[in-house]
Amino acid sequence: MRMSEPTFPEPEAEVESIDPETLKERVDGASDVTVLDVRATGEFEEWHIDGDDVTVENVPYFDFLEDVDEELLGMVPEGDPLVVVCAKGGASEYVAGKLAEEGRDVVNLERGMQGWASIYEYYELDADTDATVAQYQRPSSGCLSYLVVDGEEAAVVDPLRAFADQYVEDARAMGAELTTAVDTHIHADHISGVRTLADEYDVEAVIPDPAEDRGVDYDRDYETVSDGDVIEVGDVDVETVYTPGHTSGMTSYLVDDAVLFTGDGLFTESVARPDLEEGDEGAPDAAAQLYETLQNRVLALDDDVLVAGAHFSDAADPRSDGTFAATVGELVEDMPALRMDEDEFVEFILSDMPPRPANYVDIIETNLGQQSADDEEAFELELGPNNCAASQDAMTSD
Repeated sequence: MRMSEPTFPEPEAEVESIDPETLKERVDGASDVTVLDVRATGEFEEWHIDGDDVTVENVPYFDFLEDVDEELLGMVPEGDPLVVVCAKGGASEYVAGKLAEEGRDVVNLERGMQGWASIYEYYELDADTDATVAQYQRPSSGCLSYLVVDGEEAAVVDPLRAFADQYVEDARAMGAELTTAVDTHIHADHISGVRTLADEYDVEAVIPDPAEDRGVDYDRDYETVSDGDVIEVGDVDVETVYTPGHTSGMTSYLVDDAVLFTGDGLFTESVARPDLEEGDEGAPDAAAQLYETLQNRVLALDDDVLVAGAHFSDAADPRSDGTFAATVGELVEDMPALRMDEDEFVEFILSDMPPRPANYVDIIETNLGQQSADDEEAFELELGPNNCAASQDAMTSD
């Protein structure tokens, strides 16, 4: 497992811990946070805790297996207190203990980066609809999911398997039952919760009809939707809008003509990467298809329709309601890529794509039903950044 750690002795000095939720509050607040990440450098560089007021340094734990000398201490920043972080909490507890013995003010992050990945936050969109539209945010990976509640019915869009219970509980807290779980496409960055919700709560599982062509092999019944189909949630209509480009089956969902869930097709700070289905060879055609989709399906909507994607990055700024969303008009004004002609757009999108998501092949095959993963394996597969967008460099500035 990529998050495995050796067994460490109990530190001689008593070490206090900080839970992930408390650390997140500090990261979001005005106070400075200093983090010592003791994972291997490769894991650290792939993803780590970050923020406007966060200072983070990486010194791998194995440097602390021998005596802690002045040279090593000089590599360790001071903190108030210093938050020591590893993969699961064991290595960081050991290192924190060693530093405490040297008189450093330290705390250990409970459950390490796995604990950080368990943070899941609920915000409600300020949208022009009578339905309650909630956005779930996973800060560790930038994943976004959505809950639509009207009357006694609720639907969830792009649910994460790790948080399946939360959607059901939140819907019930609003006096509704979760009736539908729908994906925008076959995801490459996280394990979908659609089948889990269907199996454990008898929720109707829904995927886009074009996604079946990728080899869907579920061990249960499911429904498909095509362009123009409508999913009813209480008295609210959720219209299916076929928006290929990121994948051949990519599909968006328009709630009450007010909010468009664009999945991985369009984000507030970037557009989709086109290479996760057919690789580099198929990326140019997919990028051209994405251009047509954005111009003719998404940007053709009214300027005040709120676009809500399935991810956000460090380059994204939240709205006043705390959500990551923007109107069609705002996106056209702020994102030069949406004002390019097709050739310029394709060249721009292909010019600087980030690394593909970690474990994306295994994640895709798991979401297709072609391989299985238990809860722990699924959680570890999706740890890290999502990388489902094209590069954000110069995406939102002229």
